[in-house]
Amino acid sequence: MTDKQIRAFIFDLDGVLTDTAEYHYRAWQQLANEEGLPFDRHINEQLRGISRRESLLLILNGRPKSEEQIAALMERKNKYYVASLRTMSRDALLPGSLEILTALRKQGLKTAIASSSKNTLIVLERLELEGYFDAVADGNSVERTKPAPDIFLHAAHLLAVPPQQCVVIEDAAAGIEGALAAGMITIGLGPAERVGKAHFIYPSLAEAQLDVILRSIR
Repeated sequence: MTDKQIRAFIFDLDGVLTDTAEYHYRAWQQLANEEGLPFDRHINEQLRGISRRESLLLILNGRPKSEEQIAALMERKNKYYVASLRTMSRDALLPGSLEILTALRKQGLKTAIASSSKNTLIVLERLELEGYFDAVADGNSVERTKPAPDIFLHAAHLLAVPPQQCVVIEDAAAGIEGALAAGMITIGLGPAERVGKAHFIYPSLAEAQLDVILRSIR
């Protein structure tokens, strides 16, 4: 593999470019408090990289709910989360995010977002990042969410780039698993116990400059 064969970078959003975990945590906490459900930061950590529905089912922990009740609970949580995004600005970008996106643009490499969040476009707008991506695949794009490879394959399709020529940057085990299943090169951000299956691991984007990544792949 040489860096000349790399044509695109696909980014997860939450935990990679911005840390929306705290926004999600507060929204889930509010819902859990209202419903009398046990919830803490340990449970919240288990929600990393999975869909809103899967998150709710994990929090419910087997407590029976009808489909109508599940839909209503998800909508309430999303309402709390979206309301909290009003305070988000470009200041919420994680260190290294703008640098790598700018470097990718300068090198002419394609870029996409592959996020399970259905609020991806709202977050990108708040972060003023819309112009940095050639394609966006989000929770509205595919039926099967991570760890299925579908969202990554959809992003590659939108970019018109073969999966094997795509690099995925993820911070969640489910995302790494999905990207590997899609046949893509994977970069995990965070502790090895979470992203240890990735081809390459960095603590964060601040330590994952584009030239370093391309040299590693080479």
